[in-house]
Amino acid sequence: MQTYDTVTEALDDLRRQGFTRDYNLHTNHLKCQQDGVELPPDQFEILNVFRFEGMTDPGDETIIYALEEKNGQRGTLVNAYGPYSDDMSAEMVQKLHVHNG
Repeated sequence: MQTYDTVTEALDDLRRQGFTRDYNLHTNHLKCQQDGVELPPDQFEILNVFRFEGMTDPGDETIIYALEEKNGQRGTLVNAYGPYSDDMSAEMVQKLHVHNG
């Protein structure tokens, strides 16, 4: 499994690997920044997860999810606080938690 020292290094390498779409987390879906496409949990798969903890506060974490849409397009979701800090549907929490290793 690939490991990275920084969030920037991870995002740059994932883009080179074809993860070019950027997603934002919403209550019951992900939304692509580039075109506004909304993806409910059953329309994407999490291929990999990368966790980064803050240097001074281990609770200050960032998680990068490398995702693939059902149509084959790939991108990343950067979640600065983990899946439990946001107001999300139970289905979305479950989808992210299963892969939060």
